[in-house]
Amino acid sequence: MRKLLDAAMPNAFAAVCAAALATLAMPNAYAQKAGDNLVSLGWFHVMPQDSSTPLTTHVAPVPINTPLRLPNSFTSAGTSLSTNSANTLGLVFSHFVTDHFAVTSVAGVPPKFELYGHGTIQPPGPAGALGKQDIGDPAVNPIVKSVRQWSPALIFQYYFGESTSKFRPFVGIGVSYNWFSDIQLNENFVTQTQNNLGAILAAGAGKTGKTTVEAKASSSWQPVFNVGAMYNITDRWGVTASVTYIPLKTTSSTIIKAADGTELAVSKAELKADPIITYLALSYKF
Repeated sequence: MRKLLDAAMPNAFAAVCAAALATLAMPNAYAQKAGDNLVSLGWFHVMPQDSSTPLTTHVAPVPINTPLRLPNSFTSAGTSLSTNSANTLGLVFSHFVTDHFAVTSVAGVPPKFELYGHGTIQPPGPAGALGKQDIGDPAVNPIVKSVRQWSPALIFQYYFGESTSKFRPFVGIGVSYNWFSDIQLNENFVTQTQNNLGAILAAGAGKTGKTTVEAKASSSWQPVFNVGAMYNITDRWGVTASVTYIPLKTTSSTIIKAADGTELAVSKAELKADPIITYLALSYKF
């Protein structure tokens, strides 16, 4: 028996070595190839790199200008807007057209932001002596308590490395459509605006009753720049990390209306959010 075992040992060792060499020689199936789909679910952290123009107020062509000697528009020096960072859930889907090129759609739960005011809106001339609005007052900030940003995007990505690589960096460029919804103004800001600018403008226009205050933000198409990497844990599962930049800007408007709905004035500022967005997610290939 001992002789049989001694004779079998070299053969068994050779078989194990051959199997190991065969395994090393086989291309692994970790990475993505043409025809594969990749879906990932993870965390978006949105960091605005914001800046703003001063607010310019456009006075409506009603009998306000004559008694109050208001110009058609005026800019309040020192005023501006800013926003905060936000976190949300992201969903990303990619289809590999080739081993290296993928078409990627980006969606998720729209993040919520706050909007802060700085400086004082004050009309020139007699109207400015009668009423002004300190939008930097802590009691009225954030002037927008909550606003949702929608930024679905389509990105064309190039993956480096071979289709058999476990680690694959990528770069991408695409386009996003951005709009805002569910704008909720701070009640203190609304009340102060009604009692100050609103009351003066309504009196100048000969309008009775309490004014109303509304807000809106413009929508836009913007380019998207993307860089990141994919690490494949198994044949199906992996981890994705990326950084995205959108040169996003919007025109934010605050509208004062008379009690009968007549538009009295609109204060506008161009807010450049320019967010840097990080993404960390678990991905699944099918």
